[in-house]
Amino acid sequence: MRLIGWSISMSLVMGLGLCSAPSQLSPQPQQPPPTMQYQKQELSQATVHVLRIPNHPRYTVRLDVVDGLQTVVDFAQGTPKPVAVINGGYFDPANQLTTSYIRRGGQTLADPTQNSRLVDNPDLKVYLPKILNRSEFRQYQCGAKTTYAISLYSQPIPPDCTLNYALGAGPQLLPQLTSQAEGFTDSVDGQVIRDAIGSRQPNARSAVGITGKGDVIWVMVEQQSATKPGLSLPELADFMEQQGAVSALNLDGGSSSSLIYQDQVITGKSLQGEPLLRPVKSVLMVLENAPK
Repeated sequence: MRLIGWSISMSLVMGLGLCSAPSQLSPQPQQPPPTMQYQKQELSQATVHVLRIPNHPRYTVRLDVVDGLQTVVDFAQGTPKPVAVINGGYFDPANQLTTSYIRRGGQTLADPTQNSRLVDNPDLKVYLPKILNRSEFRQYQCGAKTTYAISLYSQPIPPDCTLNYALGAGPQLLPQLTSQAEGFTDSVDGQVIRDAIGSRQPNARSAVGITGKGDVIWVMVEQQSATKPGLSLPELADFMEQQGAVSALNLDGGSSSSLIYQDQVITGKSLQGEPLLRPVKSVLMVLENAPK
């Protein structure tokens, strides 16, 4: 009877986990960091370059701006050397002054209200409130987390976050096209009376988007010839959505469209078969950080 009682007691102890041999946990395999992905897509009307940038400490998406103008090749000469560069916001090539807000670290680096050709233009007076409140690509620091957003210039910064930088451009492509709301287009009785960027016409284009996971997508559209004339803004919006973007912003396009990826220079337009590389005022760039 004592032996039976001892067996029952030991079974109860083992069942409750009060007496067990130490277990050796197998080490979990370390996941490799996500990588940036480049893809060249041949559409019927355009060649499109897509760069997917994971929102991960391995990569830093940075803003750069100059007082005058310079090409993306010049922007790419910095230290540390970026792995990718894309053209940024709008400017006036006649006086090299910005027509888009650019902010970084609590400072306004480019202010369109200081551009007299913009603010004193009588043809633009009625549109000026919209022009000065156009959308921008923002990078926030929310505690230890870096996030991205596309917002109007006047939209407040989220609580418990600081604004690292903001690059003005426009219009928004997603979740909806905001060409008229941002003063790029206007119509009366269904007739278009203003289209500052030829939004309905095919052209070379540049854009930045954000996925549902918070990753960043760059898109640069080439205008190669009459048979491959590029994309309109509605077509670009559709393409960005197909790539997984839930929000997207149109950047300066046409002759300004340009992209560098791993030392490959890609221009949006060609002139008689030769790439047309136009100096620009601002860019976004990607830096690859050393593993910690």
